Amino acid sequence: MSEPGKGVNAGKLASNVQKRITRVQEKMMQKLGKADETKDTVFEEGVANFNKQMAEGTKLQRDLRAYLAAIKTMHECSKHLQECLSDMYEPDWFGKEEVDSITEDSDIVWEDLHQKLMDSALNSMDTYMAQFPEIKARIAKRDRKLVDFDSARHHFASIQKAKKKDEAKTAKAEEELARAQKVFEEINCDLQEELPSLWNSRVGFYVTTFQSIAALEETFHREIGKVRAELGGQRAGGLGQGRASGRMQVKALHDYAATDNDELDLKAGDVVLVIPYINSDEQDEGWLLGVKESSWLQNKNLTAKGVFPENFTQRL
Repeated sequence: MSEPGKGVNAGKLASNVQKRITRVQEKMMQKLGKADETKDTVFEEGVANFNKQMAEGTKLQRDLRAYLAAIKTMHECSKHLQECLSDMYEPDWFGKEEVDSITEDSDIVWEDLHQKLMDSALNSMDTYMAQFPEIKARIAKRDRKLVDFDSARHHFASIQKAKKKDEAKTAKAEEELARAQKVFEEINCDLQEELPSLWNSRVGFYVTTFQSIAALEETFHREIGKVRAELGGQRAGGLGQGRASGRMQVKALHDYAATDNDELDLKAGDVVLVIPYINSDEQDEGWLLGVKESSWLQNKNLTAKGVFPENFTQRL
């Protein structure tokens, strides 16, 4: 004895197979020109726009993922380089702890950029693209229901044209036509409203996305620039101190009163950490650039650096 559930499933399967056969027959008749096909040029234009929008969005999503992966790679490369430089920075040089702290700050700036791009750009992009598969499936369903409607319409017309009238068959065909038309029009009306709205939404979405990326990049470059400037200053000072064994520390033998804003005031006995010029052409003969050891120990930065006459000092 067969189970009731199996009978129902078999009947539904047979009905679905018959639907597919009917659709294939209808499409074949339409292609051969033996049956007219319902056309909607406005809807077809909407579908073309939908496909274009989906393709553009897919490319933007893919490129955005690649951009984030590149940022992650740049972050790792920058991190390894900073770690390398920190390892080279000898523990007894001034500012060792500050250099390590600035390296950590750099790491935070990179991570902040990546996370904010994920939150404001990629996640929004994923949400935007998530709507396309469902709409695409409904468009395909709408196309199938349109074929069903055309098939029912042609079947009803053929029965009406028959010489021998059969009221029962005519009523059944009319009922099937009405049902097919209702199903088609329901999904068609929804899509007629949604597709233009979706197409118009792309402009605002693209503007918001690219503005967000631009703002985050601007903030990142500003913040990472500050960190690197601090890091460069600390390392320059550390290198100056690191050369102490090479007699790059000097002691003031006499007082010196600065006569310009870029000069250093000295009192006899002051110890000065000499900072090498990045560009040797900027150095005037007989003058050195440095920062007082006392100022460095107190502030751990080079804001108080200045030039001073070498002949007022003695190397240690």
